[in-house]
Amino acid sequence: MEYSITNMFAEKMDENVYVKAFVQGSETEQREYVPLVSVLMASYNHEKFVEAAVRSVMAQKGVPFELIVIDDGSSDHSPEILERLQAELKFTYVHRPNKGVVATMNELLSMANGKYFCSFASDDIMPPERLRRQSDFLAQHPRSVACFGQIKTMSPDGEVSAEMDPLYMNNVPEVRFEQLFVSDRALHGCSEMIVTEAVRSLGGYDTNFYFEDLPLYLALLSHYGPQPVSPDIVCCYYRVHGSNMHADYDKMYREILKLLDLYKSHRLYAYACKRWKARWFSTLAYNDKREALRRLPELASLTPAFLFRLPKLFIPKKFLKC
Repeated sequence: MEYSITNMFAEKMDENVYVKAFVQGSETEQREYVPLVSVLMASYNHEKFVEAAVRSVMAQKGVPFELIVIDDGSSDHSPEILERLQAELKFTYVHRPNKGVVATMNELLSMANGKYFCSFASDDIMPPERLRRQSDFLAQHPRSVACFGQIKTMSPDGEVSAEMDPLYMNNVPEVRFEQLFVSDRALHGCSEMIVTEAVRSLGGYDTNFYFEDLPLYLALLSHYGPQPVSPDIVCCYYRVHGSNMHADYDKMYREILKLLDLYKSHRLYAYACKRWKARWFSTLAYNDKREALRRLPELASLTPAFLFRLPKLFIPKKFLKC
């Protein structure tokens, strides 16, 4: 029987999700609908990009999924765009005053019905069949609670790189706590797929920090052990533009050092602090050489990580890669 579903709403009852479908204006029987994957999107001031992001998610095929979007108090036209898209595409949408990304992600997590979830930025593009391929990959690793994939960068006007970002290819075949802790590996937030209950059991996203991904990934890897990384599943076309780059480097790196303090008893704690301080210095040496010189006593160490980056202080920015 073919259905033309013009309106859907979900109601949680006894831990099951039910959907009432209306066919050509008349109500049908109540039918159970349980998404395998919940896509969680925190939207904030991305009026130029949010429609493409939403449509790329809603175009996914081959796996039952839901999209949940919270607009976190955008001051641009994002709310109007999302209201129009919700009426057309029938996803869950909430608009409310700004609470910050961590509070928003916890709210989204509380609304998720899928066995798995992935967060997705409102300025990126989800490649076709990403949800199907990654959920299959995670199902093939039943002892794991998360998996990660690859990304390709994308220009502001939507031109996608031909190659996967080599930074994240280094994670294959798995990523371990120690690697992320000492900044030897990096994980991209839009490359994740995670067992929903695993994150809920850890208390969700840590509200002691203003960013959401690194605290969660360290907690997952510390509690559950190494997690697999696919070498060929492209999870995200990551749009590189001015407003999604970190501008407050001091705040970001001080938060990271505060995060490391949660693992002070770890044998690699002192080394991890030196490695992250080396990255902090490298960022300053690229963006503000005077400030990098002023911070030298605070950030310097005799580690190879720092000594390798020290020459950036004396090389003009136009000859450097960030």
